[in-house]
Amino acid sequence: MSVIQSIRDKYARISVVAIALALLGFIMMDAFSGRSNLFGDNATTIGSVDGNDIDYLAFEQKLRQQEAYQQQQGYPVGSANRQQLLESTWNQEINQILLESEFEKLGFEIGKGELTDMLFGKNPPQDLAQRFTDPNTGIYDAAQAQQLINQVKNSRNQQEIDQLNQYLAGLEFTRKMEKYSSLLGNSIHFPKWLLEKQNADDAQIANISYVAIPYSSIMDTAVKVTDAEIKDYISKHKEDYQQKENRSISYVMFDASATSADSGIIFQELTGLKEEFTTSEDAAVFLNRYGSAIKYNDGFTGRTQMQTANQQMSMPYKDSILNLNRGEVYGPYVDGNSHVLAKMIDIKTLPDSARVRHILIQTMDPQSGTMLLDDSTASKRADSIHTAIRSGANFEQLVLQYSNDQGSVEKGGVYEFFPQGQMVKTFNDFSFENPVGTSGVVKTEFGYHIVEVLGHKGSQPYYKVAYFAKPIVPSNETENAVSNAAIQFAGDSRNLASFNANFDKQLKGKGTNKILASNIEPNAFTIEGIGTSRELVKEIYKADKGDVLQPIRVDDKYIVAAITEVNEEGLASPSSARSRVEPVLVNQKKAELIKKKIGAISTLEAASTASGQPIQTADSLRLNNAQNPALGFEMKVIGAAFNPANKGKVIPEAIEGQSGVYIVRVDNVSATPVQSADIDAQRRNLEMQMRQQMMYRNNPADVLKKAADIEDNRAKFY
Repeated sequence: MSVIQSIRDKYARISVVAIALALLGFIMMDAFSGRSNLFGDNATTIGSVDGNDIDYLAFEQKLRQQEAYQQQQGYPVGSANRQQLLESTWNQEINQILLESEFEKLGFEIGKGELTDMLFGKNPPQDLAQRFTDPNTGIYDAAQAQQLINQVKNSRNQQEIDQLNQYLAGLEFTRKMEKYSSLLGNSIHFPKWLLEKQNADDAQIANISYVAIPYSSIMDTAVKVTDAEIKDYISKHKEDYQQKENRSISYVMFDASATSADSGIIFQELTGLKEEFTTSEDAAVFLNRYGSAIKYNDGFTGRTQMQTANQQMSMPYKDSILNLNRGEVYGPYVDGNSHVLAKMIDIKTLPDSARVRHILIQTMDPQSGTMLLDDSTASKRADSIHTAIRSGANFEQLVLQYSNDQGSVEKGGVYEFFPQGQMVKTFNDFSFENPVGTSGVVKTEFGYHIVEVLGHKGSQPYYKVAYFAKPIVPSNETENAVSNAAIQFAGDSRNLASFNANFDKQLKGKGTNKILASNIEPNAFTIEGIGTSRELVKEIYKADKGDVLQPIRVDDKYIVAAITEVNEEGLASPSSARSRVEPVLVNQKKAELIKKKIGAISTLEAASTASGQPIQTADSLRLNNAQNPALGFEMKVIGAAFNPANKGKVIPEAIEGQSGVYIVRVDNVSATPVQSADIDAQRRNLEMQMRQQMMYRNNPADVLKKAADIEDNRAKFY
């Protein structure tokens, strides 16, 4: 036993060390594979605000909710739209964190009683008011709204519970924001003495004579601005020259769009299939078999509503297509960026609009896809209701009792005159192809409808046309030739110098342009002149200054880009700020040359002689109108004119204005009678204007952002 115990004691320590090393190995593998970080960088943290982390998964969920809402509203969610949603969702997240922090400091709380009043009181949220207000009486049914909310709270559907909690949290935040805005608005105050002084200042009027020596009188080449001077200027005006992280590129584009030869190949393909399309008995099957870019639409369209196959606003071949007999095919013809064959499937004279009433026995929730009632039960119920109606039962009472279409229940199930093609196919066909007075049971993806046709308006020929479309796309030969040319150029251009040299040598003579794109930020999706390409932005930020990227396909072009500038967040560099600072410094240097040329200022006549510029006058200058027809926008000159020390004499110092140097004589300063003003009314108006400006123009969070420590890591995730 002692031998066994000795072995245990000896090797137990070795086993512990081995296990510890193995665990450490797994942890390090995780760290270096990017799943975690030993040094505190959470791989799921997309950013932070004053130390408050923003979790990627939670942020992504909010972004997806925004996208889903956009889709429900019928808006496309492409790359450009996703960028806008990403930016707006990020700003909302930042604003909410900053404002919630302020609310906490101020002790803002929404108690249970206040929340209940918000939901079920006299001023309920708009969405609840719309849903639970009786259209006949205009009375909000708070009990019904409360019943629904309690039902969701007590349900087992966690998704519905989460959505309700988010909704309630949003209401609470909105109420706190209202309190915060009210607090800020009520802090606005204009003292009486300030308004009295402002009224007195506004009553003053000045007349001056002056000599203006424009900066343009000196050639730009006469002065030079160095990087050191720009750097010194930036250091003295740091607030004005803060920049976000950004990069600039120089790029060339290789066009990979389809050639005329590629278009001819597509044209011949459709020509070869025209006869088979004509003889095919099932157009939908034919389009699916050969991969039409336009899906088969089994509905009818009137002549006045007819558009192109690609849904553009004009149709150059419409008359030719609509003159076809049933079964005939027209084309191929060019429609947008496709070659198209059009086949006339059917022609009918139909009403332009229909009025119906219906009862919906719903089988499925279209939003969630949840089954509400099995098909067999719904079908039998619909047949029973239809039989009752045919036997004389009151349609409107049955609507109130059975219909699941809340949008039409309040109107007795009636859909007022709607145009051909607006409803789902089976519902639409029944409404337009049956005479007034017809009733029946119609099945759609929503369930079973008991439909009665109440009226028709207008009529015209309606056409059912099948479009077989093939996009005009580049052939493999075209694609390979352009791709190889772009790869060859990028391969020969391994740095910025060779990129520029190869452009001059190989591409410039062929009409290709070298284009600059600046201020590309890490989270950008689009690049000026190129379009939407998150992939290209990511590659730009993986490279260093002077690097040349491998070709990247963007739409129908290959882009070869060279990194020309890398600017870190913070104070702008002299090179990046030169375009803004140089004109200012040039004018300052010109002002010094002009002052030197004029010499000591004694009279306007002497200044006019020395500068070769005439003496001019400006009358009726006022402090509250900085722009004068004669003088222009010269605030320094106007300010000097109303300085009491300058009245009646030539100002001894030349004034550096916006457009030139000014030597000024203040001829007179007087005052028009001050109108008796109602200071209290004036104060109220100004305070109201400031509150409105704060409410609609100035977001309090924008001010808080300037003092906040915000870390943005979105570029690592999107």
